[in-house]
Amino acid sequence: MKLAPLFSGGKDSTIALYKALQEGHKVPALLSMLSRRDDSYMYHVPNINLTKYQSEAIGIPLISKTTSGKPPQENIDLENALIELKNNFEIEGVTVGAVHSNYQYKIVSGICKKLNLNVFAPYWQQNHEELIAEAIKAGFEIIIVGVAAEGLDDSWLGRKLDFSALDDLKKLNKKFGIDVGGEGGEYETFVIDGPIFKKRLEILKSRKVWDGVRGELVIGGIDLIDK
Repeated sequence: MKLAPLFSGGKDSTIALYKALQEGHKVPALLSMLSRRDDSYMYHVPNINLTKYQSEAIGIPLISKTTSGKPPQENIDLENALIELKNNFEIEGVTVGAVHSNYQYKIVSGICKKLNLNVFAPYWQQNHEELIAEAIKAGFEIIIVGVAAEGLDDSWLGRKLDFSALDDLKKLNKKFGIDVGGEGGEYETFVIDGPIFKKRLEILKSRKVWDGVRGELVIGGIDLIDK
């Protein structure tokens, strides 16, 4: 099947792409939706402008579209983007990294049904903790670039999501009830390497923005390194 992944550069959308390629699906292009608002429930925001580097590192072209970041217009923006991809690349379906987000899954499914497209959600309703562990074991290098939950302070910004970090997230889940996978917006991630990457992303400069409650690692420069 020819698929167009909704690609944010975070762990879930990247691992869903990985799964699609593993299963032999063709991926002619990635789709990134660039929200004008930083409080979109639908779209990942931190460092979304850097998916072009991941696209180049993976070796799949990127289509970027601007969205209002506010419903219902952001859903119309996605529909229009998928119509364009269907016309230009003859896609048959959409890959989505949703695991437990009913909001995202319902919207994408509704749009795909309207456009006669399939939904490929390989990790839907699975254990998010196990999926993160699977990604780490597979060799994905994931860093945390946004935090917005009790127990997550600025020390998490730029931290690698490895087994140590996963253990700490499990402890915070027990203490504060945060989602280990971050699907409630507790944290956001950015993937800099993995088995589908032909080149590795090296962060040249970054800065932390922290307001005492939430924060973001703003990446200011990236280089692509041969592997």
